[in-house]
Amino acid sequence: MIPRLVVAAPSSGAGKTTVATGLIAALAARGLKVSPHKVGPDYIDPGYHALAAGRPGRNLDAWMSGPERIAPLFAHGAAGADVAVVEGVMGLYDGAAGRGELASTAQVAKLLRAPVVLVVDASSQSRSVAALVHGFASWDPQVRLAGVILNKVASDRHETLLREALEEGSGVPVLGAVRRAGAVDTPSRHLGLVPAVERSAEALRAVREMGELVAASVDLDAVLALARTAPPLTDAPWDAAAEVEPLDGPRPRIALAGGAAFSFSYAENAELLAAAGAEVVPFDPLHDEQLPERTAALVIGGGFPEVYVSELSANAALRAAVAELAAAGAPVVGECAGLLYLGRELDGLPMCGVLDTTARMTPRLTLGYREAVALTDSPLAAAGSRVRGHEFHRTTTDPAAGPSPAWAWHTPTGPHTEGHLHGPVHASYLHLHWTGTPALPTRLVRHAATWTRSR
Repeated sequence: MIPRLVVAAPSSGAGKTTVATGLIAALAARGLKVSPHKVGPDYIDPGYHALAAGRPGRNLDAWMSGPERIAPLFAHGAAGADVAVVEGVMGLYDGAAGRGELASTAQVAKLLRAPVVLVVDASSQSRSVAALVHGFASWDPQVRLAGVILNKVASDRHETLLREALEEGSGVPVLGAVRRAGAVDTPSRHLGLVPAVERSAEALRAVREMGELVAASVDLDAVLALARTAPPLTDAPWDAAAEVEPLDGPRPRIALAGGAAFSFSYAENAELLAAAGAEVVPFDPLHDEQLPERTAALVIGGGFPEVYVSELSANAALRAAVAELAAAGAPVVGECAGLLYLGRELDGLPMCGVLDTTARMTPRLTLGYREAVALTDSPLAAAGSRVRGHEFHRTTTDPAAGPSPAWAWHTPTGPHTEGHLHGPVHASYLHLHWTGTPALPTRLVRHAATWTRSR
């Protein structure tokens, strides 16, 4: 039995992240063990959740992991918690384009059998709020919209008008009213909020202020009572060891890039590598001048190398070590930021030079879910492997695909190839949550072990 609730909103920009992070921090300040979760593929919000909770923020993405894994993944992440807070994505009923409710907050709430709290931006309305909430509450009878938190409330008088309207016309109780508070706003840039790992003391202060704001504005006892109305989940917790084929023999060491420039990763990906037999060792390309000793494979995930391009370029010793490892035939996997780092140049500055491609920033945002197929065998995927992932970047590479592309998928204008395979290197813009395709980490670990034995 895990008390839980989902924090949703009518649309993006209503204040879900502030309220959800504030709830997590406020409940944790009461001494509760809070399990934080995020619907969808976003990496940044879970970073703030983790600061507030003191445990990893985990994603629940029905597109990449599959709807059947949502409740098991939730149970895995929430093990030992007193309460779980799940922040939604976009508007409550928004999901994968053209796929109905798939990957929406509403679908995840139903899969978790969790009550929903709707965060409403009340800054430009009064009585109309009741019509809005009534519409969201009645749209899908299987979604239990059980509470409202009013955000960006201007004054006591404004709050009174809003509460009266909701009491009269919606039947959904108000759990709190949050005043406009620019002091807890978090800075943004080209891909959204600045990740918590980059802000250190400022991020901690912002999270603390979010918690104080929510504690002063929201009835936390009512929130907890609502979370406790969620029925027991019957799904067994997800188990990484049950998803992969364990390796016989010595554990190969897989280096996992992290730090401020490469902060995008899913906790379960590292757990799958470890369950498949790898020793996973983190390193920071901004500061470490060498790869971890005995590195047999390298995984460089997403992040913001474009923000730290000068520092990454200046670390010539590590760039050379990465190129040497790839030249020696060790498996190397790059996702988005990893692709940029493995190329020749990023915004005119030298990168690792492993791939014959250059990258630069553009004003255009590339965003969306992708269903892709591997065209050629690689250390990550066998030819014909099908995956579901997502793209999220404002950079472009030239060329976009090498002679052996990493993936292919269909677009409205026809087939599209993307990414690069070069010897043992697999790099592309596609982000993957390996829980949906556990054969990938199994394959990567086996290739790392084979390379180690060949040395």
